[in-house]
Amino acid sequence: MLDHLTVVSHPLVQHKLTLMREKDTSTASFRKLLREISLLLAYEVTRALPMTTKSIETPLEPMEAPAIDGKKLALISILRAGNGLLDGILELIPAARVGFVGLYRDPETLQPVQYYCKLPDHLEERLSIVVDPMLATGNSSVAAISLLKQSGAKNIRFLCLLAAPEGVARMKEAHPDVPIVTAAVDSHLNDHGYIVPGLGDAGDRMFGTK
Repeated sequence: MLDHLTVVSHPLVQHKLTLMREKDTSTASFRKLLREISLLLAYEVTRALPMTTKSIETPLEPMEAPAIDGKKLALISILRAGNGLLDGILELIPAARVGFVGLYRDPETLQPVQYYCKLPDHLEERLSIVVDPMLATGNSSVAAISLLKQSGAKNIRFLCLLAAPEGVARMKEAHPDVPIVTAAVDSHLNDHGYIVPGLGDAGDRMFGTK
């Protein structure tokens, strides 16, 4: 079982994150780095998957070989920025089922507003990994995970690139059973709900929008 909060300190993860933080990093480079770092983070968030064995034949002899047990896992992207992490993880786990939760943050209240939700079936039998680059206030993540639980999901993990202490605390309060895997926990949130020092708006930097 993963701890409630896991910070992935691997040198490659930290180096790529530093490149992503730099304000002069281009949209193309930011997108490429996010794809690369998502693969590395995926190794950690899929740690301790249930395993079984199956009978195979190598070129030399039959054997009982390890294999992942249970239904194919579900990757749930919080739109739109979550898709940057999703694309990289799908390279590693191409058979995963994919769902989307559309939430935007009301700029006045900082509360999430849902506009879309499409989830895989049989979530109660799958590991669900929710992905969103930024865990800031935690409100959107809490809302998305609540939707998953309402749809039957029981085994959920949350993967993000950056987290703020406020978001980590909010998630632990609302969903203490959901482990968080991230590359860094930054200092704090500013008055606009942005992570500081952070890397700006992940969606804008990924898609080249303002």
